[in-house]
Amino acid sequence: MVYFFIYLFLEVMISSSISGSIGGLNTFIEILITAIIGIFILKNFKVSLMESITKARIGQITQEEFIKTNVGKALGAVLLIIPGFFTDMMGLIMQFSFLVVLLSKVFKFKTPINTNSYSTNFSSNDFGYDTSRFRNTNNQNTNNSNYKRNNDEIIDVEVIDDTKSIKH
Repeated sequence: MVYFFIYLFLEVMISSSISGSIGGLNTFIEILITAIIGIFILKNFKVSLMESITKARIGQITQEEFIKTNVGKALGAVLLIIPGFFTDMMGLIMQFSFLVVLLSKVFKFKTPINTNSYSTNFSSNDFGYDTSRFRNTNNQNTNNSNYKRNNDEIIDVEVIDDTKSIKH
């Protein structure tokens, strides 16, 4: 809430100062032009997004770089659509990725947790449950003679014919 009031204060002060200098008609024209530019950027965003996806897929950019560039462009385009000189300046800066690099240094990306590990080291009292009555089914060497672990995966598939014509 405090950030919104800071933004609102800056927007009013900068917009009133600039619009007082250039006049009302020029301010109106500037608002229209930047809104059209912002809409144009958002409409063509899918092209740059596909390029970034291709670069990320082949390993030319990292996940962090992918997020930084695309979020910056999209957020910058939205800021250009919103009327006001302060938001227009921020939107233009975000289109050139300058502010995005600065913001990414302030707000660090979380690294994903390694999900390839299947083992957990919980004690029976970690969650308040008595886990001594549960058996370990992740281990292939079980003492239960009725339990047989098979390494083959079973895939249940249902084939649905989606043709609309009648077969003779």
